[in-house]
Amino acid sequence: MTNTIRINKFFTQQGICSRREADRLIETGRVTVNRRTAKLGDQVGPGDVIARDGEIIPWGQAPIYIKYHKPVGVTTTSEAHVPRNIIAEIGHPERIFPIGRLDKDSSGLILLTNDGDIVNAVLRAEHGHEREYEVTVDRPFDQAFLDQMATGVTILGSRTKPCRMERLGAKRFRIILTEGRNRQIRRMCRALGYRVLALHRVRIMHVTITGLMPGRWKPLTAEERAGLLLAVGRGAGEE
Repeated sequence: MTNTIRINKFFTQQGICSRREADRLIETGRVTVNRRTAKLGDQVGPGDVIARDGEIIPWGQAPIYIKYHKPVGVTTTSEAHVPRNIIAEIGHPERIFPIGRLDKDSSGLILLTNDGDIVNAVLRAEHGHEREYEVTVDRPFDQAFLDQMATGVTILGSRTKPCRMERLGAKRFRIILTEGRNRQIRRMCRALGYRVLALHRVRIMHVTITGLMPGRWKPLTAEERAGLLLAVGRGAGEE
């Protein structure tokens, strides 16, 4: 059979779940291929009929890549029971999920997709993908603060990678990271005796928030989409 893929990859391409979750569905006998119970490692193609719990999953769902201007107060989770979860706030007609996260008390750019394969590729620290933030702290800082932040601060038991810093005001700065530890910027500032009052992400790689109002979303442009796929080692034809 030509043009086939492993069945767990089929599930991620359709935006249903991760490959690991797909393997669990298969192991528990909940997936069928052409009415027979699927096995781990099965190869499937567009001519096969794949079902989960008896419900047929259609082929050919177009990959979706969107950007969203997350306001403060929205939680980056796909869990429906969480108030103001990002999926409910966006209300996209297709099943999508966020690439990474942005704290509830932070605002700014976040990407969402139904392409399960691209998520880990974007988030992997070794790829060094840039994320740019504008930050306000609780009191004025000096050049020593900028220099310390830029060279690295010890948080969570290890030193952060070097980053780029730029002063925007007495209490405001721009920071460009190439890693994404949990609440990293807030922890870095706290380690140096400052408290973050506002944190706003304005860019992820080449995708910016420019022109996107708070609470609004839109599909990536063709150029943004091509750049995203190229950044993770995929050409436009590999969607």
